[in-house]
Amino acid sequence: AAAPADAPSRPAADAARDAEPPVAVSAYDDAFLEQYEKIKDPANGYFREFDGLLVPYHSVETLIVEAPDHGHATTSEAFSYYLWLEAAYGRITGDWQPFNDAWAAMEAFIIPGTADQPTNASYNPASPATYIAEHDTPQGYPSPLDNGVRVGQDPLADELSSTYGTDEIYGMHWLLDVDNTYGYGFCGDGSDDAPAYINTFQRGSQESVWETVPHPSCETFDHGGPNGFLDLFTRDSNYSQQWRYTNAPDADARAVQVAYLAHTWAGEQGNADAVAGPVADAARMGDYLRYAMYDKYFKRVGDCVGATSCAPGSGKNSAHYLMSWYYAWGGALQNAQYPWAWRIGGSSAHQGYQNPLAAYALSEVDALEPESATGAADWAVSMDRQLEFLQWLQSAEGGIAGGATNSWGGDYGQPPAGSAQFYGMYYDWQPVWHDPPSNQWFGFQVWGMERVAQLYQTTGDQRAKDILDNWVPWAMANTTVGTGGDFQVPADMRWSGQPDTWTGTPTGNSGLHVEVTSHGQDVGVAAGLAKTLLYYAAGSGDADARAMGEGLLDALLANRDAIGIATEEVRADYQRFDDEVYIPQGWSGQMANGDQVRPGATFSSIRSFYEDDPDWPQVEAYLNGGEAPTFTYHRFWAQVDVATAFAVHDELFG
Repeated sequence: AAAPADAPSRPAADAARDAEPPVAVSAYDDAFLEQYEKIKDPANGYFREFDGLLVPYHSVETLIVEAPDHGHATTSEAFSYYLWLEAAYGRITGDWQPFNDAWAAMEAFIIPGTADQPTNASYNPASPATYIAEHDTPQGYPSPLDNGVRVGQDPLADELSSTYGTDEIYGMHWLLDVDNTYGYGFCGDGSDDAPAYINTFQRGSQESVWETVPHPSCETFDHGGPNGFLDLFTRDSNYSQQWRYTNAPDADARAVQVAYLAHTWAGEQGNADAVAGPVADAARMGDYLRYAMYDKYFKRVGDCVGATSCAPGSGKNSAHYLMSWYYAWGGALQNAQYPWAWRIGGSSAHQGYQNPLAAYALSEVDALEPESATGAADWAVSMDRQLEFLQWLQSAEGGIAGGATNSWGGDYGQPPAGSAQFYGMYYDWQPVWHDPPSNQWFGFQVWGMERVAQLYQTTGDQRAKDILDNWVPWAMANTTVGTGGDFQVPADMRWSGQPDTWTGTPTGNSGLHVEVTSHGQDVGVAAGLAKTLLYYAAGSGDADARAMGEGLLDALLANRDAIGIATEEVRADYQRFDDEVYIPQGWSGQMANGDQVRPGATFSSIRSFYEDDPDWPQVEAYLNGGEAPTFTYHRFWAQVDVATAFAVHDELFG
């Protein structure tokens, strides 16, 4: 593995302090530059360098399991935060080369290139994909392909192909094995090629990370069983070698949001041309991100019950105009005798993925408007729809509830009697992901509300203000800032009831409630909350919100360490290293390193590399009956959220 290396053309933060910056440097900007220097210092291990470009790790530490199952994997989320770090640096220093380098790295390593998605020309928009029912648990898989269910038409493909002169998708795949830890290599060839596209989640809403089987995004049958890993997930009569990628729409939307910020800040410096290339690419990314607005199988949105009886969509009546949990695309490998390709949208939308600020940029800002004929108009609809969605989901206390789906249970099932509706979609308190419940974590509150607050501060949108007027007091009432770096922010929540069916006007949702059930010291969540409060304070003049935002920043500063800002956390969930990974009876295969995949396999047995991790003894002792281990993690997204929180204060308050 190559050693991490420094970014090309990166001026030292010290030099930035000594230079004549285009804006005044404040104490909080000094804090930003100090944190920036720690993140970019190659000795601290946040990045790996490839050919002069940097790829951020999910975390400095390797032994960490959350959505990614290894610290030296990375996500599209991390790349979007890398862009944010460099955009804030450009605002403060006037140097936009690091931002351009970050976009180049994203394009090179986590947006699949031509060789990664070779058969898109065989895609038929009149028949986007074969229907496969989802199931609640991994035990329901493999799930059969069902040609008896009619799917709708894809209204975007021809427009995008004619606009950009290619059949390829310009969007990020969500997960990357930066060090090729699993050994799948390029397109599953088993080489040492890194970084490598991989995937994990494939088997229903109850499949936690602890129950996943990591597999290559290219299925060549060189690993797994005779059909690779495909027959763990789908049941078919004849399996084909293939490629497939899954997009996380919140990350692409964040990349667009950050490109908008860069465009704004560089423009204020009289230097918008410095970021013109990435900004144009962000508009293009936003054009393709519209796939996240569509039902998974392009079925009509609204009262869509029964896989065979729910009508296939035509035109844009299969669009819900929200940011769904994913969109995905795939196809046959290039050597296929009869090439084919497919695309799906996403039927379920989670509150924490919505980004009305990105929708605003893509519909209202000339430089970010997509080139396609209908892209900007679609994003204008989406901006309104997303804000309505958040209004609809706001609990009586102020917290934002889970979301809605057009496909109950992932198979267009019958929802519970009396389910509240939003444009004909059904309320779901835990959309897509049930272990743990997808809207239990407070981080999804601050990620979403920060964008709403930024939209409000930027445009004065009254709907955004109304949402924040109810959300901010609830969040502040559940947050404490003490002395000496002590702080407590919400961690987990419990939901009850449901919203009123949406009729176009908020009702207050007297039957929908949230309770904060635990608190913690997650530095990323605290930083996101601080940014939300500061943007709200800048727009509204709320002195208490500003004071708590500043208090959180000061508490974060008191938790500095040698490589960032972090606090200890106890990981009682690491007992799940011993969780069994469901493998059907009669199935057997191997991971690329030879780990056996068969009934009785566990999370750790198919990841034997963890036994060589320097932190493994702590986990092993816990599994043998000891105390839950304690770690101090430096997650990339959280460290950047902290850095940019410092930068936001100076941006807003001088």
